Amino acid sequence: MKKLIYYVFAATVLLVQGCQKKSEKAEQNMPPISEVFARYYEERLPLYPLEATMNGDNRYNDKMSDDLSEAGKAKMIAFYRKYQDELAKYDRSTLTAEEQVSWDLIEWECGINLEGFKYPTELMPINQIFSTHLLVAQMASGSSLQPFKTVKDYDNWLKRVDGFVVWCDTAVVNMRKGIKEGYVLPGPLIKKVIPQLADMDHGPVKEHLFYSPVKNFPKDFSDEDKARLEKEYAAMVESKVIPAFQKLHVFMEKEYVPAGRTTDGFSALPNGKSLYNYYIKYYTTTELTAEEIHQIGSKEVARISAEMEKVKAQVGYQGDLKSFFNAVRTNKKLMPFTKADQVIAHFNAIHERMKPNLTRLFELTPKTPFEVRRTEAFREASASAEYNPGLPDGSRPGIFYVPVPDAAAYNIVSDESLFLHEAIPGHHYQISLQQENTALPEFRKNLWYSAYGEGWALYTESLGKELGLYTDPYQYFGMLSAEMHRAIRLVVDTGLHAKGWTRDQAIKYSLDHEAESEESITAEVERYMAGAGQALSYKIGQLKIRELRSKAEKEMGAKFDIRAFHKLVLESGCLPLKLLEQKVDQWIKAGK
Repeated sequence: MKKLIYYVFAATVLLVQGCQKKSEKAEQNMPPISEVFARYYEERLPLYPLEATMNGDNRYNDKMSDDLSEAGKAKMIAFYRKYQDELAKYDRSTLTAEEQVSWDLIEWECGINLEGFKYPTELMPINQIFSTHLLVAQMASGSSLQPFKTVKDYDNWLKRVDGFVVWCDTAVVNMRKGIKEGYVLPGPLIKKVIPQLADMDHGPVKEHLFYSPVKNFPKDFSDEDKARLEKEYAAMVESKVIPAFQKLHVFMEKEYVPAGRTTDGFSALPNGKSLYNYYIKYYTTTELTAEEIHQIGSKEVARISAEMEKVKAQVGYQGDLKSFFNAVRTNKKLMPFTKADQVIAHFNAIHERMKPNLTRLFELTPKTPFEVRRTEAFREASASAEYNPGLPDGSRPGIFYVPVPDAAAYNIVSDESLFLHEAIPGHHYQISLQQENTALPEFRKNLWYSAYGEGWALYTESLGKELGLYTDPYQYFGMLSAEMHRAIRLVVDTGLHAKGWTRDQAIKYSLDHEAESEESITAEVERYMAGAGQALSYKIGQLKIRELRSKAEKEMGAKFDIRAFHKLVLESGCLPLKLLEQKVDQWIKAGK
């Protein structure tokens, strides 16, 4: 018996050793993990061609995303499963520190996207703010992300529009299915989409937004090319674009409005609570629950309210805080402009004022050029200020877009914090430095995690005094107002989607706690209704970055260097917050 046990044991050892040798041999024959990272990037791009264009890769400028069809969804699922299997072939512990970060990022990307495909979100493909029809219209203007520098560029757009027409048709099919299955937008949001479609569903052809590129041909185009493209763009607008928008418009007005939900939050959708929990994880990159986030938001609202009271006392205002909000909103001294170009000049002046102090806080600065521009007229009425990334080769600047529908009513109270957030050192620094970092694998140069990206931008708003801004108490109050706005989002977003709040409840809570107009607040609440969870990312990310800075300052003492800390946060590009925390903890440990 002992002999038998011995032989079985010996055979098992030999078998295990043989398997280990085979495994080691197989791993030795594996290509370097960098090749997996490269293939991931290359194979992902055709699935997200609009994103490729945004990132300056022009190989897919003639393609349209197939994110609504069952076949398109199946391709994406197969892609992410493939790369889960690819990662599993490697022993993570044998990789370098940066390779481990890249490994972790692809693992996160595959897992979070596959989890999202469980939900039929393609049945609600259009809303008033986060929607492909708006992005494509912006590209169609000829002055945005889609390049129009060569004849091939112009031909690419003609082909991409063909794909967009198919996308529109598929959207209608999906929304009809959504009506049957209970995946429908709330009524107030549908009504906001209809004017957007109405702007695009008629001529004159040569005044249509999609005809715009032929009005600005590059000088080196031949007369023959110009004549051909003018004819083809006119035909494209008349026979494809206008009919596509007409079809969407009629469907929305006649079928979708009557079917619109009377409820406001995602919890009213089939599996809506589970879907909202997924969005919390997706946008915050944390395991926080809706209730935990709601409580964090309530505490932040109270803290920021106390800071606002101090500013109110400083400027000598005698009323309560809510009436002070109204006083700030209507203060004519804070509305000094009569023309839109004065607003743009005002932001450029903020930039000039802070420039001398930037090097005190930042070791890394981007090479990508930067501009402030007024938001295009076709979307200005419903747009908020935003940043569009530039390209490292300088062919496209980073652009801070500012909507100025009425210059005389434009209030400057939050402009310094707004510039810090959307422009410098917020989104322009973070995104440009990520794109310019040649040490990163290609797939990491354009990764976006809202908790990190928006969290960083909100964190930079707190740097105003260190950068020579916020010398006017009203501008400091503007920063507090902007931070309050993001704190309110934690309360309102979770209130709407997890606690049964109505649209009106959310609007009232916001009006009671921030210095924004009812019109502006209504648009914001409707934004949260359309894009559940996204608004949580700003404050959750900012709190984590601020927490990590405070921890480093406390534990490193005199060895703490703010320039080194900012370099550390920015150098690896966007990361889920857990990975960022690990990186900072290692830095603190090494630097003590």
